[in-house]
Amino acid sequence: MPPVVVPTTGTMPSSSSDMPAISSSEPPNNSAPPPDEIVVTGRGEPPPGDPLQDVNITSFQAVQSIDKALVAPVADGYQTIVPEPVRDGLGNVLRNLSEPVNFLNFLLQFKIGKAAETLGRFAVNTTFGVGGLFDVAKTKPFDLPYRRNGFANTLGFYGVEPGPYFYLPLLGSTTLRDLAGNSIDLLVLPTAVGAPFNRTAYAVPTNVVRQLNDRIENDAEIERLQEESADPYVETRTLYLEMRQREIDALKGKHRDVVADAEMTAGQAEASADSELPVGGQPIEIQTPSLDDPPPR
Repeated sequence: MPPVVVPTTGTMPSSSSDMPAISSSEPPNNSAPPPDEIVVTGRGEPPPGDPLQDVNITSFQAVQSIDKALVAPVADGYQTIVPEPVRDGLGNVLRNLSEPVNFLNFLLQFKIGKAAETLGRFAVNTTFGVGGLFDVAKTKPFDLPYRRNGFANTLGFYGVEPGPYFYLPLLGSTTLRDLAGNSIDLLVLPTAVGAPFNRTAYAVPTNVVRQLNDRIENDAEIERLQEESADPYVETRTLYLEMRQREIDALKGKHRDVVADAEMTAGQAEASADSELPVGGQPIEIQTPSLDDPPPR
């Protein structure tokens, strides 16, 4: 009988191949990176909303490294040394100083009721709250909650698009619209009131206290991103843009699927961000059913 030839899908390497043999004493270098090293996975072309993605990733990595080496230890020391009532009091004072900006932007958005409540909060906390040291306005009989606002929200309220996304040192996540609006916020008190708000001796310590309070408040979320997220940069960007869009929609009175947004987990946020370039090469269009559509059968 003639020999039977069986076709194969590949070729086996010959024993006389010139490829160098791998010594058993030198295993391949496939070990995981150290736990304190921040890894951001590579990706293709930047998405439309993040044209400076490579620069932002570099900034993000640098900020996270500085946070682990310097900011987090300083924040822990501040939290240990300064009692919580003192920290809360300093935070209340800084928040009370932002009420004129909140009031002005509610007026620009024609939300007269919220503007009046904000003005009432400022008056109550400035007088009865000892310059805002105590948040008396949120307690009975006043029941005036704090509502943050700013020129970035006003720009979004009037239809200004977010523009490109940035991750900047000291500021973190922002967009071109938010960067412009927040810069205007910072100029209100120095321009309208003057001293001491226009002096460096006031601006530096107040910004340091504000940053430390924010770092303590967001400590759990920052640690989760650094230790558990598969791609902390993408997740940070996605969550920030989603949050800002919800805030603008709320100002416009748009009713989004709040339940779906609230239930979006970190993994879903990463999956949403990673789906910017789907397999087929075409964008995936997701249609949200209208409230007027009949229920599915």
